[in-house]
Amino acid sequence: MRKIVLFLACSLFVGNTLFAQAKFGYINSDELLSIMPEVRKADSSLQLFAKSYQDQLEEMGKEYQRKVQDFQGQEKNMTEAVKEVKIKEIQQLEERIQSTQQSAQEKVARKKEELYSPILEKADKAIKDVAKANNYDYVFDASRGNILYAKESDNILPLVKTKLGIK
Repeated sequence: MRKIVLFLACSLFVGNTLFAQAKFGYINSDELLSIMPEVRKADSSLQLFAKSYQDQLEEMGKEYQRKVQDFQGQEKNMTEAVKEVKIKEIQQLEERIQSTQQSAQEKVARKKEELYSPILEKADKAIKDVAKANNYDYVFDASRGNILYAKESDNILPLVKTKLGIK
């Protein structure tokens, strides 16, 4: 029994010592991105891209307001058939506005991905290069709490799968 306790104590000591020797670092990726000139250029480009859709939606909104006001002002003098046609026109315009808004959001999101992807890749590569060059075992992102870099080590997934009986 003493041998088992001694063995466990030694194992814990060795494990803690090895873990204590690991070199940790951190970076605030939000701060890094905020000082990269490419981000300012991408933000400016994205704002111009989004503005064109915003202007289009504002025009559609004005048209919608005009149609609603016209309808409300003339509703008493309209026949039921004309009312139905006017209501349908307004509903179709509402649908076009919603469709355009959804399409614009999707296109702006794709444009943002297109603009930011190379910037994020550049930042990620720089972080990994610095970590490797300075022998960091782990680098954490202080703004998100994620591990941005981890030293290559044994993947224990096959061992865990075996333990769980998963093939």
